[in-house]
Amino acid sequence: PGPDTVKREWIRSMAPKSIVFCCANPVPEIWPYAAKEEGAFIVATGKGDFPNQVNNSVCFPGILKGALAVRARKITDGMAIRCAHSLADFAKARGISPDNIVANMEETDVFAVEAADVAMQAIAEGVARIEATWQEVHDKALADINASRKIVKDLMAGSHIKEPPKAML
Repeated sequence: PGPDTVKREWIRSMAPKSIVFCCANPVPEIWPYAAKEEGAFIVATGKGDFPNQVNNSVCFPGILKGALAVRARKITDGMAIRCAHSLADFAKARGISPDNIVANMEETDVFAVEAADVAMQAIAEGVARIEATWQEVHDKALADINASRKIVKDLMAGSHIKEPPKAML
């Protein structure tokens, strides 16, 4: 574990426009800047303090919110796969670049979109206990997320809680 697990020379030996996912936490296998210096076109990590954070934090909120929205009996593989497709569709619709291939934790709407997509998958698979439309799930999820984020911001503004380190955002 740690930097230099993936060697700079290995990155140099890769094809042009190579993609490197160094997702170990808390320290990636190679620092993203080092991979870029050696020719990687896209670099993603599991950490929020670097571009392209690719870890469960960008899917779990949407999966859970979608499952709860329709009172799903369980979370299926299909629901998790649908969430992954939802995340990819969201990124594609808003545009991607080498340093911005996936939504980040500040893009609130991604979680509402994931929740709605996951809920629809749960309904399609017959594991939902209640029916809802995509728009109903999306709007409720977005309202809940925005309300929660406002509470946290108000608590920070009032010095009741500290702002988290950037790596936690």
